[in-house]
Amino acid sequence: MPAENPPAVGNLDNDDYPAYTMGRAADILGTTPAFLRALGEAKLITPLRSEGGHRRYSRYQLRIAGRARELVGQGTPIEAACRIIILEDQLDEALRLNEEMREKLGGRGTDI
Repeated sequence: MPAENPPAVGNLDNDDYPAYTMGRAADILGTTPAFLRALGEAKLITPLRSEGGHRRYSRYQLRIAGRARELVGQGTPIEAACRIIILEDQLDEALRLNEEMREKLGGRGTDI
């Protein structure tokens, strides 16, 4: 299913706006399009598709891909790097939810 093409004006500040082509994203990250395709195959990032079927990446996706590139550059296999990033993201979310619950309980988190 092709991605909807919202007007570009005003969307460039949106971290989720798919502003970068695969070639441009690879250039920004200093990697290859094959690396980006591998991240997609590993289900770490899912680029949106233009009406012509071309992959388009957001700044948020580029940050995730950059973290993967960093881990792979340190010798971590790509599949392991993707799993690490997913687990880091899950941990961040769990910590955020934990903090929200503590605030709702008014600091009584240990009294339950």
